[in-house]
Formats: sequence, structure tokens, C-alpha cells
Amino acid sequence: MLDDVAAGRIQLPDFQREWKWDDDRIRALLATVTLDYPLGVAMTLETGGEAQFKARPLAGTPVSPSEAPQQLLLDGQQRLTSLYQALKSDLPVETANAANKRLKRWYYIDIAMAVDENADRDDAILSIPEERTVRGAFGRGATLDLTTLEKECEERLFPLNLVFDPERTGKWHRAFVSKGDDHWDMWAAFQHKVIDKIKSFQIPLIRLPKETRKDAVCSVFERVNTGGVVLNVFELLTATYAGNSGYATDHGKDFNLAEDWRTTKALLATVHPVFGIVDNGRETGLTSLDFLQAIALVTTYARKQEFLTVHPESATAPAIGCKRRDLLDLPLAEYVATAPKVMDAFDWVGQFLAAQSVFREVDLPYRTQLVPLAAIRVILGDAVDDPEASAKLARWYWCGVLGELYGGSTDSRLVRDVEQVTAWIKQGGPEPDTIAEATFQEQRLRTLATRNSAAYKGIYALLIKQGAIDWFFTESPITAETLVGQYVDIRQVFPKAWFERNGLQADTRASSIVNKTPMSYRAGITVGRNAPSDYLQAFEQEAGTPGAWFDDLVGTHLIDPKALRADDFEAFHRARVDSLLQLVEEATGKPPVRERSGS
Repeated sequence: MLDDVAAGRIQLPDFQREWKWDDDRIRALLATVTLDYPLGVAMTLETGGEAQFKARPLAGTPVSPSEAPQQLLLDGQQRLTSLYQALKSDLPVETANAANKRLKRWYYIDIAMAVDENADRDDAILSIPEERTVRGAFGRGATLDLTTLEKECEERLFPLNLVFDPERTGKWHRAFVSKGDDHWDMWAAFQHKVIDKIKSFQIPLIRLPKETRKDAVCSVFERVNTGGVVLNVFELLTATYAGNSGYATDHGKDFNLAEDWRTTKALLATVHPVFGIVDNGRETGLTSLDFLQAIALVTTYARKQEFLTVHPESATAPAIGCKRRDLLDLPLAEYVATAPKVMDAFDWVGQFLAAQSVFREVDLPYRTQLVPLAAIRVILGDAVDDPEASAKLARWYWCGVLGELYGGSTDSRLVRDVEQVTAWIKQGGPEPDTIAEATFQEQRLRTLATRNSAAYKGIYALLIKQGAIDWFFTESPITAETLVGQYVDIRQVFPKAWFERNGLQADTRASSIVNKTPMSYRAGITVGRNAPSDYLQAFEQEAGTPGAWFDDLVGTHLIDPKALRADDFEAFHRARVDSLLQLVEEATGKPPVRERSGS
């Protein structure tokens, strides 16, 4: 199929969307192929029939636009394009990271890990930048340099785009085995376990004949082409558990994982809006995958502890994990035994978030950070409610949020945090990596402008947590009830219109978190387009309060009221930056990296 793609015999109908798989999904796909695991069905349509569509080559292929295809690819574009670019092309793969930043990558496989039965194949697939060098990569020292064949061999990293080129693979093989006698056996195992599996890998293909009617083709395409989504683990487990006919629920029926999750999610979401909604089959927020990962972390942690109790000196204890393989290996009996504990733990997590003033799904910095938090609660139980333990958990949480450490691929961090935070609280061990690695730089405040940033949501929550009082509803600090009931949101202190009137439209500080604060809809109406000095007087008149008293209300937002009354944005900004950095330091227990004066 890859040869047909390269020659243009297989092309796309032009109405197909663009190829868009990200780096993590390509790595997962390559791991699947190197293990000879099933990949899913592709579907093509023979050309020359009633269904005539303009064709275009798959992305990254050297096919001439004038080349006429023999088949049109209806389903499988994301997989075949990824495989062609990673395994057949002499150009780096054009992809993107989790934040949708464009990347160019080469894909390598670690030979030693690939031949190790106990190693995770996902970890053996490496994504290397276009220049083939990585700074501080994979614990290998200051720089990983793969710019020559010799250096690739020294690192035992085989470039996967050579796998279908016997001449270049042979040259690489000869260079590799010349590095040492042990390389001969390693290469033989690698040839058998990886290269041969890739070259003999088969993709199931449905080939529609050219006689297929056009309306039927469109219908088929509409139904089967779902965006190249990787097969859902939850759906696989649902089918597996349903086939467990020997297991019955209290109602005498076979176990239904999907129904069990719907009930769990509905109960959690009803009590804690931060977990999202369940409405007519539509759900947001906390996902079934999050729940399964928390269960996997708890069960694999228990297995490891049981093993170490019997074999305390062993170096081969089972690993803690929550990757796809760990979820698929989760027995039904373990799920049934652990799910209620994890549900109770997420109920506790909802209370923990409320204590941090994170009440709504839209204000949740990281959903993924809740997974290890729930697992830690199950493992430690009520011990997490001890004041010292609570303070440690809060510090870990804010380091993850303000250090922005839970974006992108987080599987390894989830595992490390469960082990390290648990040991830190239980045994007084060293601080977890998430705390050690967390940094917050003063200049980051300028770029926090939307809810796309976890740290932006974090500072908003911390402003509420430390006691911000709304400027219109002035009776008490903002709570979960007033947040919803009074339509509190993040609103500008110096309004956009003020910047326009003063010729400062291009000042990016206008939209940063420094110039924003929690404010009710009614307070936002009073602010309107007015200068701060004007709207403060309006607030005083509406509330019937003296200026000094209202200045205290302004101060609950960590804002200098004198700067506002003087409409002095520079003085306001300097003082607010300093106050927000102190807020970050109090939450994380770590001083932010401040800019040098005058810089």
C-alpha cells in the first residue's frame, strides 16, 4: 500500500480534509506497527466508475498532479500518510505538538529497548527534530547528536525511514555490528522483532468496485471516516467486559461499563460542576479515560506494593502505569472493586478544587492533573485531610498549574506524581519532581491573556481564594454561589476603551492577567468604557460608601487603589505584577524568577 501511495496509484478524493496527525499519535502508530498489532481497516474505491472525484496525492508524496490514481482512499488517510512519511520518505515528517505548534520530525527506534521484552514499545519510539540534535534529551547528557550514521549507531537509534530501503539498511547494519561483538546478537533480535514485522505488516483493506454508485460512496465515506481517531480504549473495554458472561451485577445482567460510567459521571457532575455536564448523551469535562487511568494507577500501585512486601530487595517489581496497555489489561474484577473507591476519591477531588476556588469546568486549569490526585486520595485515604498533608497537596497542585507542567503528553508524570507525592506525604521523602521542576517567570504574566493557559486560570482562582470582593455586590468575598449567580468572570481593570482613548491600542499589557480581575456582570456594566477614576466614584455612589472603605474593597483584588484613582496604568501595573508574583510564591512555595530592574 505504501508503494501504491508513493507511486500515486492510491490518492485521495479532493474533498478529504487535510492530514493532521500530531507527533504523539504518530509515535503511537509506529509502536503499533513495530509490534505487529492490528491497525484497523482501510477502504478504497476503484476509479473509472460512476463516482468520479477530483484526486490529489497524499501529503508528503512526490506524486505528479497529473498522475491518475487507480484507487481513491476513503478511510485511512491519517494512518497511511503518517506511515508513508515516517517509513518511506527522505524528508522529515511535518506534524505538530499537543499545542498545535508545527514541527518537523524524524522517527527513530531504540534498538536496546525494542528487543527488551519488559520495555514499553511506546517509549522506544523517539521523535527527533529536523536537525537531528536534541538538547538534554532522554537523560543522555547535554546533547543527543544523530547527524551522522556513526552517531546513530553509537546511540543505538535506528532511523525508521530506512526500513524499506535494503541497501541503506544494510549499510547501517554493517556499521552497527562493527561497534562490538554484542551488537551482532542485538541486531539479529532487532531484525526479527522489528524490521521483519514492519516489512510484513498487513493492513485489512475493503476495496469498493468501480461500479459502486456515487450516493453509496458518499454515504460510506460519511459513516466510516471519523477523523482518524485512535480506537477508543473505553469502547474496547466496554466490549471486553460485556463479553464476560460469567460476571453478573446485582441486577443479574452482564456488566455494562458504559452504563456504569454514565451513572458515575452524572453523580459527580451533579455535585461538582467543575467535572462538566452529562446532557442527552453529550458530556464535557472529566472523561471516561481519566476515570480508567485513575483506576489503573491505583491497581498497579497496589500490585507493586504487594510484590515489594514479599520481595523487598527485588529490582524487578511490576511497574505502575496508566497507558493504553495498562488499561486494556485491567481485569473486570479489579475495575469493579476499585471503581467505587475512585468515585469517592473524585468526589473528594471536587471538594479539594472548591477549596482552591476552582468551581467551574471553564476555570479548571488542568483536567489531567486530577487523575493522580484521585489516585493519591485512594492510596492515602483520610491521611490526606491532615493539615500538613493538605498543605503539601495544595502546594503540589499549584506547582503543576503555575509551572504549566500538565500540558501535552502526561503519562509518565502521572505515574511519577502518584509515587513521589505519596512517599512525600507518607514518609517525608524528597519533594516530587513537579515541585522541583516548577518555575514561574515574571515575564509570563505579560503573555497570560486567555483561558487557553492553565496559569491564567490558576491566577484567577488564586485571586478569588485570597478573598476578592466584588465591587458591586460588596457584602462578602466571591464564592461558588456568587460566581455563578452574579455572572462573575475575568474582566479588565483598565477597559479597552481607555487604552484606545489614550493611543495605547497596541499595548499587549491591556489583555494580560495583570489588567484583569474577577468581576460580576453588573460590576462590568459600571466599569464599561470609563476611566478607573470615574467608575470608582460610580461604585461608591451605588454602594453609598466612603472612598476609604471602597479602597479596601479594591485592595482585596491585590490592586493599588491610589493608582486607579489617578488613572496611572504604569503605577497600577508595577504594583499588580509585584502582588501577583507574591501570590504565586505563596501558592507554590517557590520564588518566581523576577526580571532585572531596568530590563
